[in-house]
Amino acid sequence: MNRSGIPEWLRALDARLIEFTRRTSVPALRVALGVVFVWFGGLKLAGVSPVAGIVADTLSWLPASLAVPGLGAVEVLVGLGLLTGYAIRVTLFLFTVQMVGTFAVFFIMPERMVVDGHALLLTTEGEFVVKNLVLITAGLVIASAVPIARPEKTLGRMFIEKPGDAMRPADRRGGPPRG
Repeated sequence: MNRSGIPEWLRALDARLIEFTRRTSVPALRVALGVVFVWFGGLKLAGVSPVAGIVADTLSWLPASLAVPGLGAVEVLVGLGLLTGYAIRVTLFLFTVQMVGTFAVFFIMPERMVVDGHALLLTTEGEFVVKNLVLITAGLVIASAVPIARPEKTLGRMFIEKPGDAMRPADRRGGPPRG
């Protein structure tokens, strides 16, 4: 035992568990969020989504026969991107647009979101939308784990990424501009 009174074997186990959690939690969150998006999008594509009516009403400028499966296709695409990690920046962009878009219903049809105009008394549909704050936060956690893009790999060495040198062309040798 050490000075804290905690046996060494328990401290070692705790350290291993914490390290395991640090390695696996963000990938597990990415997969879980991907499953939710594929599932919900698939329901819309199959024409059996319980929220098809609110989607159609929110996107009323589009025919429901296009709005609901179109959103479903975007959700499946986002879900597959999350599951595979492929094109994760594009995936997270589409995720953000879709998630922010879900709150449009509060402005388009507030009467469906709150009871008798009381902002804190949500309807079932309002609760369904507000829970997206948790999904948005999950997306932020996933985005925080995406490595910072190295411009020489993502933009063909056209630009460098350094404070004060933003968007300044790199020199012909591919390195940062010289002084």
